[in-house]
Amino acid sequence: MKVSLFQSQIPNFSRQFTNSAWRLLLMGIILSIFFIFLYGCQGTVQKNDGVIHLSLWQSINPPSNRDVFDKLVDKFNQTHPDVQVESIFIGQPQLPKILTAVVGNAPPDILSFDPQLTGQFMELGAIRPLEEWLDKLPLKSEISPNLWEELKLDGHLWSIPLYTANLGIFYRPKLFQAAGITQIPQTWEELREVAKKLTIDRNGDNRPEQYGILLPLGKEEWTVFSWFPFLLSAGGEIVTNNRPNLMNAGAIAALQFWQDLLKDGSATLSSPERGYEEDAFIAGRVAMQITGPWTYIMKSNVDFNVFPIPANLKPTTVTATGNMYLMKTTPAREQAALKFLEYVLSEEFQTEWSMGTGFLPVNLKSAQSQAYQEFLKQKPVLKVFIDQMPVAGSRPIIPGYSRLSDSLGRAIEATMLGASPKTALKQAQANLDSIWDSLQSR
Repeated sequence: MKVSLFQSQIPNFSRQFTNSAWRLLLMGIILSIFFIFLYGCQGTVQKNDGVIHLSLWQSINPPSNRDVFDKLVDKFNQTHPDVQVESIFIGQPQLPKILTAVVGNAPPDILSFDPQLTGQFMELGAIRPLEEWLDKLPLKSEISPNLWEELKLDGHLWSIPLYTANLGIFYRPKLFQAAGITQIPQTWEELREVAKKLTIDRNGDNRPEQYGILLPLGKEEWTVFSWFPFLLSAGGEIVTNNRPNLMNAGAIAALQFWQDLLKDGSATLSSPERGYEEDAFIAGRVAMQITGPWTYIMKSNVDFNVFPIPANLKPTTVTATGNMYLMKTTPAREQAALKFLEYVLSEEFQTEWSMGTGFLPVNLKSAQSQAYQEFLKQKPVLKVFIDQMPVAGSRPIIPGYSRLSDSLGRAIEATMLGASPKTALKQAQANLDSIWDSLQSR
């Protein structure tokens, strides 16, 4: 669709541009492609100073979290004169830049990304398995054991956890109090009733000034991620035997619940693909929002608290785990990069990183350290996320996850715009069946 739309505009452009202008435009396109490849190569050229210089690509946001990370990278560089790591922020869109660099044989040495893309990177032969290195590392026993399962595929461990967290529901206590709500909702039905009480149309124009809850509108990963706790709580799944499986009772029930909130008039939708923004919550236009401890709300001056995701069949949530890949380069560079990955898993790194960003430490010693325990006293809402970790599930890691997520995201978006959950999921399943059949026939 995007290509045909662009092509349909070419005649209009040609009427507006002179020949010289077209030449300038063409030169700009060529230069853009050149700079993408140049960008992919930066940090991979070895300097002649006896030091191994490594490139680390990351897309850490917000900038305050990036500052914490970069300071920790600087600490590593100060104590490892033989290995110097350059932290490079790659911005949006990330995946095309990464794939261009991999295909062009100019990858970074270390990549911080999402574990759900493991299958794609594995199929490209871009990453190294890490289980042999990790099994010899005394530090392994200090890492939360349940995190490793989320990073495995086909019997191999393909990355290490940089951080973890999960989703809860932030709420405004003063708005709860004003609505006469004294009990935190623990079930879907209770959440639905609370959302109704928190929705207020003060002037009677059928356009509430305050909604009970914000739901994300869009088809990208944030929407899928936000919906996942409800899927898991309803006993649903999206993968069975390494194939997409969207037509199950749990998936339908979870989509129906979100649609019911909208039909009640007690939920409002975010701007397209902006479901993570907190402006409406902070301004008091919504009383509840699905998000995690990394949110800016934690640093705002508004009154807030957090409760666990209400349950349907069982209490659960979904992990938000960030990871780091060791990219295939050369043996010397890979060994140097492993030194940095060991540092990332350390108590020192995890304590400072977690206290600076709000993510939960992956290192058990860090979580139990005096410094972190004192930090928890100042940020008691974090205990909600810590207590949820034992029941947290994760999004699947399979080759083709990006295609699965895209189709599922479209089904969620269609349902939020009025389509039947069954119809939306059936269409998504048909699209995925066609994709998977074509992949297997190759």
